Amino acid sequence: MKLDSPKKIIDKSPQEVFDFLNDVKNFEKLMPENTSKFEVISDNGFVFALSGMPEVALQIKETIVPNKISLGSAGGKIDFNLVANINEITDASSEVQFVFSGDFNAMIGMMIKGPISKLIETLVDNIQKAI
Repeated sequence: MKLDSPKKIIDKSPQEVFDFLNDVKNFEKLMPENTSKFEVISDNGFVFALSGMPEVALQIKETIVPNKISLGSAGGKIDFNLVANINEITDASSEVQFVFSGDFNAMIGMMIKGPISKLIETLVDNIQKAI
């Protein structure tokens, strides 16, 4: 399963967006209102939970300065990735998109598609306000 957020233009340079997202504690500022838990567990990882959903642990797996931050599941039974793609528009603006991907059986895929789509849309919508 692969889900793409809408692309958003942010009034910050790619480096500013990258630096913000590379600090995992800043993801708390991007989370939706129905976040029931957010906890930084390491310099490159955090755990969060949305109301009615199980806890999810993410950690930074790969970075390409200043264009990409790839987060992956940290433990647990489900393997997936959340990638932030950052493209330069001008020196002072960037286009940001979150991409979620993972291998799930059909039933799990149907159950999580809506909440995950909403989550990545919220992440990209909140980034302009948070930086």
